[in-house]
Amino acid sequence: MSAISALSKRGNPADLYSRFSAFTMARDLMAADRYPFFLPLEGKEGPAVRRGDRTLIMCGSNNYLGLTGHPEVLAAARLALEKYGTSRTGSRFLNGNTELHEELEAELADYLDKPAALVMSTGYQTNLGVLGSVLTPRDHVFLDRSAHASLLDGARLSGAKIRWFPHNDADALGRALERVPDDAGRLVVVDGVYSMEGDVCDLPALVKTCSAYGARLLLDDAHGLGVLAEGRGTAAHFGLTDEVDLITVTFSKSLASLGGAVAGSEEAIHYLRHHARSLMFSASTTPPNTAAALAALRILRAQPHLATTVQSNAAHVRRGLAEAGVRTVPSSTPIVALPAPGTPQTLTAWQRMYDDGVYVNPVLPPAAEPRLRTSYMASHTLDQLDRVVEVCAAQKPLLTSAEQHGRGPDVA
Repeated sequence: MSAISALSKRGNPADLYSRFSAFTMARDLMAADRYPFFLPLEGKEGPAVRRGDRTLIMCGSNNYLGLTGHPEVLAAARLALEKYGTSRTGSRFLNGNTELHEELEAELADYLDKPAALVMSTGYQTNLGVLGSVLTPRDHVFLDRSAHASLLDGARLSGAKIRWFPHNDADALGRALERVPDDAGRLVVVDGVYSMEGDVCDLPALVKTCSAYGARLLLDDAHGLGVLAEGRGTAAHFGLTDEVDLITVTFSKSLASLGGAVAGSEEAIHYLRHHARSLMFSASTTPPNTAAALAALRILRAQPHLATTVQSNAAHVRRGLAEAGVRTVPSSTPIVALPAPGTPQTLTAWQRMYDDGVYVNPVLPPAAEPRLRTSYMASHTLDQLDRVVEVCAAQKPLLTSAEQHGRGPDVA
């Protein structure tokens, strides 16, 4: 054994494995029985879930339309399972493509009012594939400071020069764009609905700024699809679909499945089909997942009232919390976040709510400043929502004096 190997075995700080033992937070929480992550849940995910012998009102899901257990979605997945099997065992580029993928692409493109769409294996991989292939190291990419992690990772993968701008601040974006050389490619990247805050991007101002500085615009509408504009998403909500160059979506929220897609011009989608590494080097979405997403999309098209219902349910909760004096991050979507002063208060409030039969998501840095993230479904009953308000209101002493913060640096 070499001297370097011997040092490594004895805990040399240069050894990559030394960081494993240094990471103690999760173990400390587990020892105190306050670990809120990776909890195994039982049965179908709906407005209520089971864990052991307990029934919990589910307010930590992105199943906005409540379609994960819909009979038509389940039937479509079963039929695809019988017809195609469990997997295609390869990428769409080679042997993993099916007519289900192409049907879903055609119907998504039509629904989003774009010429073409491309289905990938997850929403995360969609953003990696799009940004990693559209951008090059010669280009500049401008990210809202609250943009989803997958957008940042895609930008990093591309090697493009990353520039941050303050959340929803089109004026600051304009000043950042102004500093870019005239011959540099530029792409602005935003969420339609921000997952940790629940607020909607200021798309009209962003479109105006992009137009003024010759920048292309990518809108990640993971949390807008199925929610805004009777389900058609953020661009349709503002009537600006034609002004958004690329729209990415995920199937793991309103479409009750797993996968993702990008919609845009025929030219852009043709390019991405042949350059997006996360598409070309990943197995395709499984037939049951693809069929489930397609069925959910068809339900959404036929029943746009589902989007109205989930918005109404979230508004009901916001009103109840306001009446109880519980502060929330301002939003107009199914996401209702309750800021907390710090990590201990977040975990304590989460535990108490769990003990009272309500399942929410505790959010801690670096994902965002401490908060409880709650989200609602079209299938929640008013009785369930009133109970959620009651349980949340009981945590008011823990949640007071919290300040609202975003994610990421203000500007580069």
